[in-house]
Amino acid sequence: MFNIVLVEPEIPQNTGNIVRTCAATGCRLHLVRPLGFSVSDKYLKRAGLDYWHYVDITYYDSLADFLQKTEGARRFFFTSKGRRAHSAAAFRAGDFLVFGKETAGLPEELLHGQEAFCVRIPMREGVRCLNLSNAVAVAVYEAFRQNDYAGLTAAGELHRLHWD
Repeated sequence: MFNIVLVEPEIPQNTGNIVRTCAATGCRLHLVRPLGFSVSDKYLKRAGLDYWHYVDITYYDSLADFLQKTEGARRFFFTSKGRRAHSAAAFRAGDFLVFGKETAGLPEELLHGQEAFCVRIPMREGVRCLNLSNAVAVAVYEAFRQNDYAGLTAAGELHRLHWD
């Protein structure tokens, strides 16, 4: 339903965990090279366990390659420089949720002119950003929440709890 994009991910365990999130939600994964690890890396495989065959993964040779091949698509850039909360965005099926590498985030030149699509996950001041795999999970489930969990098991059975 949604497209998760990792731009130059560096830590194999994070990508492995994101593979699990994609498997659980049916999201497509897009990996933008260069990667900081080999896709056969034992840590990547261990973190993703046996979920790899459930995930549709597309590889791109560079950020420019990704941008060219997804031109015209709605892309939301998750960045600490975003001026609005991720929950303020109106996510739709097919959107691309784009995340930067663990040590540097997304490049400034990518964000320039994209302010309307730059969002941030709120957190306390002075604290480093969330772990990449946690940030992806937060974003994915917010996008699904906004779309009434369409396509997820038991989505039609989820009801608001009313406490007396």
